[in-house]
Amino acid sequence: MLSAPAFAANLIEMPIGLAADSPRRTRLVIGGGILFTIALVAIALAPAFGWLLLAFAILYPASGAFVALSQADLMDSAPARREQNMARWTLAGSIGGLAGPAVLAAAIFAGAGWRGAYVACAVVAAAAVASRAFAPSPAHAADAAHTPFRASLVAALRALTRGRVLGALALLEISDLMLDILTGYLALYFVDVLRQPVWFGAVVVGVRIASNLAGDLVSVHVLERISGVVYVRATAIAAAFAYGAVLLVPDVYVKLALVAVLSVLTAGWYPVLQARVYHALPNQSGALLAIGNVFNLAMSPVALLIGVAATRFGLGAALWALVVSPIAIAVFLRRRDQETV
Repeated sequence: MLSAPAFAANLIEMPIGLAADSPRRTRLVIGGGILFTIALVAIALAPAFGWLLLAFAILYPASGAFVALSQADLMDSAPARREQNMARWTLAGSIGGLAGPAVLAAAIFAGAGWRGAYVACAVVAAAAVASRAFAPSPAHAADAAHTPFRASLVAALRALTRGRVLGALALLEISDLMLDILTGYLALYFVDVLRQPVWFGAVVVGVRIASNLAGDLVSVHVLERISGVVYVRATAIAAAFAYGAVLLVPDVYVKLALVAVLSVLTAGWYPVLQARVYHALPNQSGALLAIGNVFNLAMSPVALLIGVAATRFGLGAALWALVVSPIAIAVFLRRRDQETV
């Protein structure tokens, strides 16, 4: 239900991104938002598995056009403030991450169930689409060239041969080991490895989300004062030690506190590293969506490989592989302390 639409979206978003480096971007964003809203309603009304799968298959690529291209617009609107704007974007996402469970709980309490939660999300999405449709086009949109699709494809393929672009994308994907991928295993680690009750696993995820939000707030303020490269490298060194401590200390409550510390330390990675990706390929933010999906496909087996290692050696041992993330970030950025985004 979740993996098939995600895989399909990686393929569909490639031509969407290539078509977005032109004045067509506004229409793609609005069209994606309309499909996104329709898909949410379709999920709420789906009578069977097949219809639900189809609705998700529409939702995922529509999100790419609606959300990812909106992010590209934000990055293009103020190139000198990409780090700061990405930090605010990430903070908004964390607030949404906390609001989602609250909306679901409210819908269940009201008797509307999960279907009612999707209807509520559709209402919010429709309001966002309307606000975008009636807002003035971004100032940079008028300067966008009418680039033929074939020329955009050639330019994107050439970008894949540039070391700076590949390095920025690789670093962004490596950082996800300590972000989304670790989040996916945390509850399992505390429940299956440390033998804690299931409710404790839920607490761990809640602490992770709340700490990420706190870290996002810190990042918004810190990135106004220091270089993002310096900030990420410093927090990567600290995160390597914090993560090692999470796996080594025996007390579960100390582990939980260290998870909170680790979450605050890593919260600034995505906005800074994503901003570096946009900086590595200026004036081709749409193409970055296509190129990024190539890397997403390449990284998709990572979670499976960790699962295979966990089956053979145990989850506690397999999770040590994730420490490569902060170490690689610290090493990779070592020679780039003076670089600005």
